[in-house]
Order: sequence, then structure tokens, then C-alpha cells
Amino acid sequence: MRTPSDQPDHAYPDHWEADVVLRDGGTARIRPITPDDAERLVSFYEQVSDESKYYRFFAPYPRLSAKDVHRFTHHDYVDRVGLAATVGDDFIATVRYDRIDDRGHPASAPADEAEVAFLVQDAHQGRGVASALLEHIAAVARERDIRRFAAEVLPANSKMIKVFTDAGYTQKRSFEDGAVRLHLDLEPTDRSLAVQRAREQRAEARSVQRLLAPGSVAVIGAGRTSGGVGRTVLRNLLDAGYTGRTYAVNGALPEGRSEMDGVPAFRSVGEIGEPVDLAIVAVPAERVPEVLADCGEHGVQGLVVLSAGYAEQGAAGRERQRELVRRARSYGMRVIGPNAFGVINTASGVRLNASLAPHPPAQGRIGLFTQSGAIGIALLSGLHRRGAGLSSFVSAGNRADVSGNDILQYWYDDPDTDVALMYLESIGNPRKFTRLARRTAAVKPVVVVQGARHDGSAPPGHAVPVTRIPYATVSALLRQAGVIRVDTVTELVDAGLLLAGQPLPAGPRVAILGNSESLGLLTYDACLTEGLRPLRPRDLTTAATPQDFRAALFEALQDDACDAVVVTAIPWVGDNGVTESGDGEVLAAALRAASAMAPAKPVLVVHVEMGALADALAAATSTAPPPPGPGAAGHPASEPPAPTGTATTGTPRPAPAAAADPAPTAPAGTQHPAPTGPSAPATPTAHAPAEADHAPEAGGTPGPRESRIPAYPAAERAARALAEAVRYAQWRRQAAEPGRVPHYEGIDEAGAAAQIQRALGEGDGAGERGVTLDPAATGELLRRYGIDVRPALAAPTPDAAVRAAGHLGYPVALKTTAPHLRHRPDLGGVRLDLATEEQLRTAYAELTQTLGKPEELQPVVQPMAPRGVDTVVRAALDPAVGAVLSFGLAGAPSELLGDTAHRLVPATERDVAEQIRSIRAAPLLFGWRGSDPVDTSALEELLLRVSRLVDDHPEIVAIGLEPVVVAPRGLSVLGATVRLAPPPARTDLGPRRLPSY
Repeated sequence: MRTPSDQPDHAYPDHWEADVVLRDGGTARIRPITPDDAERLVSFYEQVSDESKYYRFFAPYPRLSAKDVHRFTHHDYVDRVGLAATVGDDFIATVRYDRIDDRGHPASAPADEAEVAFLVQDAHQGRGVASALLEHIAAVARERDIRRFAAEVLPANSKMIKVFTDAGYTQKRSFEDGAVRLHLDLEPTDRSLAVQRAREQRAEARSVQRLLAPGSVAVIGAGRTSGGVGRTVLRNLLDAGYTGRTYAVNGALPEGRSEMDGVPAFRSVGEIGEPVDLAIVAVPAERVPEVLADCGEHGVQGLVVLSAGYAEQGAAGRERQRELVRRARSYGMRVIGPNAFGVINTASGVRLNASLAPHPPAQGRIGLFTQSGAIGIALLSGLHRRGAGLSSFVSAGNRADVSGNDILQYWYDDPDTDVALMYLESIGNPRKFTRLARRTAAVKPVVVVQGARHDGSAPPGHAVPVTRIPYATVSALLRQAGVIRVDTVTELVDAGLLLAGQPLPAGPRVAILGNSESLGLLTYDACLTEGLRPLRPRDLTTAATPQDFRAALFEALQDDACDAVVVTAIPWVGDNGVTESGDGEVLAAALRAASAMAPAKPVLVVHVEMGALADALAAATSTAPPPPGPGAAGHPASEPPAPTGTATTGTPRPAPAAAADPAPTAPAGTQHPAPTGPSAPATPTAHAPAEADHAPEAGGTPGPRESRIPAYPAAERAARALAEAVRYAQWRRQAAEPGRVPHYEGIDEAGAAAQIQRALGEGDGAGERGVTLDPAATGELLRRYGIDVRPALAAPTPDAAVRAAGHLGYPVALKTTAPHLRHRPDLGGVRLDLATEEQLRTAYAELTQTLGKPEELQPVVQPMAPRGVDTVVRAALDPAVGAVLSFGLAGAPSELLGDTAHRLVPATERDVAEQIRSIRAAPLLFGWRGSDPVDTSALEELLLRVSRLVDDHPEIVAIGLEPVVVAPRGLSVLGATVRLAPPPARTDLGPRRLPSY
């Protein structure tokens, strides 16, 4: 038997290389150590303090011997592995493991324990380097069938002990021979995954913060004359009143010139002589590499690359883009862009406008992220025109590095951002985006509009993985994660204005009031179309004054029967037929006054040709603490406030978390599907408004909120925005108490795993390509999870059909299973309720005479199932998204109309209850037009069992149950298919790493 040192070396494992974000927001590269690293290792060791060396070797160890250097740089990548964290070309930390046996001696497999040791350069301690290395070396060890780490640490080395104890792994500690002995079980746990994701969030949020709140900015490529991209950004920086230090950099700056637009000017970053946090790069693409090197060598923390000429220009540009990101990360920098429009941070302590936007937005509480400069310009303009302020703006261009995921990490606990608006043209990591969006949506709204939704329409600059999941499915999954998904940038602004300026509604009941009966009816119809429950519109008549509006709005907001109010308004016309002037401003003041003094319910305005009203409502209002409610400050609760010239509002209060009941489950006797929205909300009182729906549980105390009543020029736009707010509020209330994944007795998980492994191992490499189970194996696998498939016996001849019917028992069904006829009852390939041999033979003859020969039709005989509604249940595994559970009615509703509902696996009881009620054809399940309601409880259990099956066994890449006949009592699965394949790698469960496209 060979010793470990005799084992042949394996090929260099380049898949272990990874870029990671550290605790302070900088980046480092983790990679395996090779023999070529000898000089780097020696140089690294020389920069480590004597104390750190002592902690590593338990004795003074001033220098490495030649034998040490050889041992620490030569690995077989199985039993002996070393990883290094690098910045630039230098090591900043190392970790290694050596496989050992139960006596602590060097060993090979099947020994499953290894001794691990770290060394971090003193200048980089406290940056989270060791924690990142532990994640990666643990993943490597698991890949090499090592299940436990052992480590000896001196008691005084508290930092290293903390790295191990904080990792979240199951561990044991003992004290032996003056050292702390630690044993870590490397199997990931819920706690280790939570620790990893919390560290990821803090690090990525910090990396974005360094880009949005720099202490100093250098504009590289600022032209010597006015105009041009670089000079424009420099001018915008100065005009916005940026609070940090600003520098201009131009490599062609003439001798003797030392300023540009009043700021210090230099030929390079190196000449500045002071720290530069952020560089705005506006030079031709061919000059970017030298600029990047200049920035990296002088400690710049991040780049915003406005330069074009990258992946949007084809293969050569795509390679140039990859090299840009690779080199930037090697220096510890993150990159926004290339081909970016810039970034904005309106915080009073920053006032950064490092963008091409000539008019920076006002300070506000909306965060905006776009992947398109043109769309960014349009959104900035639209928000500005309607009075909305921003907290931050990022236009990522080709988003080669910093992406929407990073911005969500930043917004999650940013106290200055209450609403996140995102325009996306591609989602590089849908699984991670969904996870981050769900977490963020639990504390603040996330509104997304996606461009390039069709195959082949993704922008050429976005080199991202391709998902096979259709856009409609991705959209449904985003909604499941709490994302408010809209179709246009106009709807993005409409929803953002409402969510940023008004509290969340407690339910779908809408009061409508205004001075136009016709506009009120249009609003009523629009609300019904969007699934809201409008009350009868209240017509104030065309003679209504602003005081009448104020009193009516105050009364509506006090009414326990409504959750939101839509005010409709048309211009006043005087006796001489001329529109009276000034009424818009007065009406806006009256509406704000009533809203401020009444219970916290959202108020929206629909107007026709009342620009003055819209402008007045868009004007900034007070952000002072809320005034006393009705019944205080001299105003009895029943008396509306007196009008004021400039009404102020306080911080909007949300509806109470318990203001509405969750969607009920429809009982068997229900004639209609259970509603998906709140149905019996309680109205908040003026004296005790709840704060749950607006208080961000994550992060610090937010600054003062603006309160604006959003105005819409069309009833349909207002109703759509309000409906999205209602659905989001309902999701958020439910998210506070997540659904449960039930446990079912009798599931044979181990037996299913063994069957799957046997199936994948059979044949000549077929398992690598994937296999489709035959009907018998499919039925066996499904039965292990409590899913019974009705037997079907082949009937190649009439006599065989008769024998099958005799075995199964009459009545039976005769149906074809040929691929071109499968699940197509409209083509006549199914005969039902065959009660006798004569009927069976007649049906067999009709099928073969009409549709073809038996060998073409592949007929089968199956026992009859109780009559009910034909449905289809499917699950599919997508590498980018994960496993997706789908449900719809069989046939035309799902196949022709796309009426299918989707949920991520594992699905909860609440998920599947909502899923079957969310399709448009759901009334057929609940007693439509007097029919008997079907057993939705049995259907929900089937969906949960399928979800559990594919969640337990990722080798199941596709499963289809069709049709599933759901009867008034029970259900019958009449057909099933299962496809197996080796599962794709789960990047979301591995160690933290930045994506590389």
C-alpha cells in the first residue's frame, strides 16, 4: 500500500478558483497553491509577524526552510491541499489540510478526517479572510470525501478560535497538552448556511457602499475642454455638491496645468498622492487596462466604467470585459459597468452624482437600479417630473461585476431606502436573486420590470447563463418571492410612487369619490378588472369645492369598510365657461390635510387634465413627526380639519399586520374558489396605528419619510398600482408566518435513492445523459412517496385488451399512448366506460379503423377512475432556478392558454393552496355553475408529495403526472413519466464566490 506521499498528483483543480468579497467590501482571489508559488510564499511569510508565526507553529519560527517551502507548495489536491487568498499577485493568507487517520498520522482515503491550519498576514486580519478560506477549504474537503476537520489552536489565539466557532458547523472542543483541540463536522447545517449568507450580505452590501459613499473620487478621462463624457461627469459631481475630495485625471494634461473646473488635476492616479476611493473611468476601451493598473496599484477601492467597447461588440469585446473584471478583482476592486451610465447617492452627507444625468434627483426614499442607460434616463426624468426623490441610483451597463443582486444586498438594510425599483434585462443568478428578493421584500417593496423577455433578445453585453424556464414561469416565481412584477417602466414608476409615499393597504376594499360620476365609474370598472373590491362611487357633483373633497376624504378614511381611497377629479368650470385657476393647488392642500389627520390608509388621485393638481401633489411635503390624530389638538374625531394653505403630513402609518384574514381554504361545498386577497379586514384606528408593514426590521432606524399622494392621469394606472400594493401587503403579512412543509409517514426516501442510483448506473453511460423510467419503474418510484398511479396494461390486440380488462375488472377505458396522440382526447384516442367485452371490442375496432394500426397507436386498457376535473402536475429542475412545481388543468387551459401556476420547491402547504387557486380556470375546481366541488385537499397533498420527492432527489430532473383526475372525493393519477439525470451543481449551497461570466 502506498503512503499519501506516494500518491500521484492530480490535475490542477481550476474549479476551486474563486473571487470573494471580504468583510470590508474589498475582493480577494482564492486559488490552489502550486509549485510556482514558492517565492510568493516566502515573501508572504516574511511579512507575517512573529506572534502570528508562533500561533501557527506553536514555537518561534522566523523563516521557512527549503523543505517547508516544498511541502507547502506541492500538493496532490486530494490528501494534501493548500489554498491561498491573493490580492494582486501577492498572498495575503493561506490554508491547508492534510488527511489523517484516527491516530493523527498521514493517510489516504477511506480516512475521512483532515488536519487544517491557517495563516493570515497581520495587515489583512479582521477582513474575514480566514472565514472565507474556511468555507472554501471545507468545500474542497467534502469533494474529496473528507467529513471532519481537526485543528489545534493556542488558547491565546482567540481570533482563530472564533473563526472556527462562528462558522456554524457542528463541533467538539477539548483542551489537550496546552492547546485547544477542535473537531468540525463539515456537513453543512442550517446554522452554517445562515452564517455564510449573513456574511455574504454584509460583505456585498459593504462593497456597494464603498462605491456609493466614497470619501474621494477621481474622474479619469476628464477632457481638457468642456464637453465629453469625463468632463460632463466632473461637472455633475461639482454641481451636485459632492462632499468628498474630487480629482480630475487626464494623461495628456499639459505641463504646468494643475486644476480643472476648480479641482486638482493630475496625469495619473499615482500622482495624486492621497487615497482615492472611487474612480470614474471615461477613457477609450483600449486605454482602460493601463488606467486599471494605475488605480489598482494605488489603492483605489472601486471603478465605475463608463467606457463602451466591451461585450456589446462581440466575442473580442466579451473577452476584454472578462479581463477587465478579472484584473479589477485581483486588485481588490469592484466594477460597475462597463458601458455604465453612472451612480447617484443623494444622502446629505454624500451628494454624489457620478453619472451623465444633468439634473440629479431630489433626495428621497426610492432606490433605482437599471441595466440600461437609456431606460435610466427615462426613469430619472419620470420620477423627477412626478416629484419622487431617490436615495440612490445605479446604472450597471453590461453589469459584468456589480449586479442587481449586489444592490439588493445593499438596499436590504439601507435605512435611506424604503422602496426598490429595478429595470432588468437579464438575471445572471435567478436562484440567488429570488432568495435575496424574498428577504428584501419582507421588509420593503421590490418592484421589477424586465426587458428582453423573449428568447434571443438578451442584450449582447450581458453574458449570463441561459435558463430554459420560460419568462412566465420566472415571473410567477418572482411573485412567489414577494416581488412586485410589472410590465412597463410606466407601471414601475406608478407603483413606486404609491409605495414610497403611502402606507400599505389592509385589504382590497376601495372607496371612490370625486366630482365626476363618469370618471368614478371608470375607476370602479378599473378596480374590478384588477381584482379589487370597490365600493359604490360617491359623486360629489361638479359643484364640489376643495372643502367638500376634504370632508369627503376624511369621512372615507374614517370608514371601517374601506382599505384605500381613490379620489377622482376633473377641472372646475366657472359660470362663464372658463376653467377656474388655482383650484389644483387648493385641492391638493385640502387632500393632504384630510389624509394627514385620518387613519393611515393609502390615498390615490385620478385626474383628467388637471396639471396644477398633479404638480401640487408632487411637491415635497413635511417629513416632521405625525400630527395628533383626530380627537386631539382641538379636532374631535368626527370633525374634519380646517383647510390650510400648505398642508403637511407626517410619517405614513401602515395598516396593521392583522388587518386582514389570510386567504381561506375553500371547503368541499364552496361554490367559488377561495379568494386570494384579504377578505375581512379590520380597520386601524386613528389612535393606535400599527407600524409593522413599514418598519424595516433589518438595518438601522430610517430617516424621515416623505408623504405624497400619487396622482395618475388614467384610472387604469391607479387601479393597477393599488392592486399591486394590495397583493404585496397580503404577501408580506403571510411572509411574517411562513407556511409549513408537512411531514408524511411512510415515505421511503432511502429506497427511492437506491432505485434512482440503480437506474442511473445501468446501461452504457446512459446515466450520464439521463434516463426516462419505464412505466413499471415510474410507478414503483412514485409509490415510495405515497403516489399511486392507476395501472395500465398493454393491448396490442383485441384479445389482449379483453384479457387486460378481465384482469383489471370492468368498466375500463381504452386509450392510445402514441406520442402524437398522448393527452389528446380531442382526437378521439380515448374510449371510456366500457362495461362489457362487446363494448371493448367495438371500441378497439373503431380506434384502429379511425386512427391507425395497433402498433402505431400503442393502446392500453386502464380501470375507470371516478369522474372529476382533469388536471396536470409537473416538476422540472432548471440549473439556474432550481426545482419548479407546476399545476394546471389538463388540455387546452394549460397547453393552449398557458394557464399554469408555478412554485419553487420545496413548496409549503400555503404555497400549494394558493397555487391551485391562482389559475384562471380555478372555478372549475370549486363548483362552477353548480357542479360538484372536487377534493382540493387531496390535490394539495399530491402537490406536496411531488414537491418532497423532487426536493429529496435532485436526480429527478423532470416529472409529469397527466392526467390527474380530481373527483369530489379523492383523485386518480392516470399517467406518469419520470426522467433522471445527474443533478447540476448547486452553486447556492457552496462557498461564497462572485460570479464570472
